[in-house]
Amino acid sequence: SFFFFSSRRRHTRSSLVSWARRCVQETGYQRRVHGIIEMLKSFLWIAFAAFIAVSFCTRGVDYSTRVTSISCMVSNGYTFAVPRGYCSYGGVDSNVVANLRSAWDGGMSNVDVYMFPCVSCGNPKRQVDQLVDALANSKYGMIWFDIENYKWSNDKESNRRFILESIAQIKARGKVPGVYTSYYNWESIVGISWDGVKDCPLWYAHYDNDPSFRDFKPFGGWRKPAIKQYSGDKTLCGSGVDFNFYQEYNSCLLYTSPSPRDLSTSRMPSSA
Repeated sequence: SFFFFSSRRRHTRSSLVSWARRCVQETGYQRRVHGIIEMLKSFLWIAFAAFIAVSFCTRGVDYSTRVTSISCMVSNGYTFAVPRGYCSYGGVDSNVVANLRSAWDGGMSNVDVYMFPCVSCGNPKRQVDQLVDALANSKYGMIWFDIENYKWSNDKESNRRFILESIAQIKARGKVPGVYTSYYNWESIVGISWDGVKDCPLWYAHYDNDPSFRDFKPFGGWRKPAIKQYSGDKTLCGSGVDFNFYQEYNSCLLYTSPSPRDLSTSRMPSSA
């Protein structure tokens, strides 16, 4: 009897140990499965976020020469265009009417123009009128007023007046103005804290090859940009362009190779 009960106790003990080991093994297995499930969840969320971000990221180009390869650009994912409308020497760009027509005909979804003013020519209202009159029969969206270090006065107050008169005249002609500039250009031309045209959408230049707003530093009263010019002096479909993007989210989740360009000198391809 003693042997029977001793053997039974040993068997029970052995069964309990085996059961405990199985529990530990199963618990470890469950942890691993749970970990894998959580990893898959994270991956799916990242993939979903990437899909949404890319879906709502719009890439575009600006240019200062005659461009006809628009359909090629559209097929490469660039769907908005901003050709130069006014030149820094003080005259309407001779290509702008044809460039606007080509941009629409080639399949661009949105087409604006940019105005590179002639500060030394004076009379900003007349310059705006020249551009608007020249485009009277052309279809376009906004007029982006280009403010960068090219023959501006050393007098910041004088520069501010020129900008205010130009923006006011664009509005007076029934057009929607925007401002193209960069942190460094703004600081040099009007002073980093001047916010006289903060009601206009901001298109800022920063050549970091990163189609996102992660790098943006508030200036001039702007807390949020509308467009970023993230790479310049590129060739696309045989034409010289700058790369831009806009979107609702923080990043387009795209990768481009690094650029050696000095970030402080980002500018339109129109400074001549």
